[in-house]
Order: sequence, then C-alpha cells, then structure tokens
Amino acid sequence: MKEKKRVYEALVDGAMEGLTDEALYDFVKARCPKATSKKIVRASLLALMDPHLRDRNILDVIYALAIKHRLDDGVLDDGEDEEPDERAPSPAANQNMPQLS
Repeated sequence: MKEKKRVYEALVDGAMEGLTDEALYDFVKARCPKATSKKIVRASLLALMDPHLRDRNILDVIYALAIKHRLDDGVLDDGEDEEPDERAPSPAANQNMPQLS
C-alpha cells in the first residue's frame, strides 16, 4: 500500500507541475523506479476517484495517461481470452425467438 501511495503522489505532483503524457510517466518512473505500468494505471484510477482532487486539467492529464498505458500494455486485463465478436448463437438461444416472415 505504501508503494501505491508513493506512485499516486508522484503522479499528482507531476501533473500539478504541468507534465503530461510521456514526461509525466517518466517523472513517476524517476520517483518510483519499481513502478510498473500496471501500478501507474492503478494509481491513476485512484487519483480519478479522489474526491479532493478537483482540478479538471490535472484529472484530464491523469486520465489520458491511464488510458494510453491501459491500451498500450493491456493493464488490468482480467486474464480471460476475448471471444470473437461474431460467435454463432447456440441453437437453444434461437428456440424462443419469434420467426420473421
């Protein structure tokens, strides 16, 4: 928990100094060398939920960083393989559906 708080504080401090994107990420990594992308994204989510943090610009910067690293690294993946979008419905699923003529 102590490390998560340090990452959170570094993230907010960097955003308050006007850092964005990779500069903010590098700032957090410099202050917390053991921080992984996953930890930084989780700290970002904590910041976004913090009721005391109200500055829209800071929240936007943190949100953008979290989204970028979430998409780049697949952070917070639930560990399950995604199913293809075009799955064939099971025959049982069609039994109760009215037929169109």
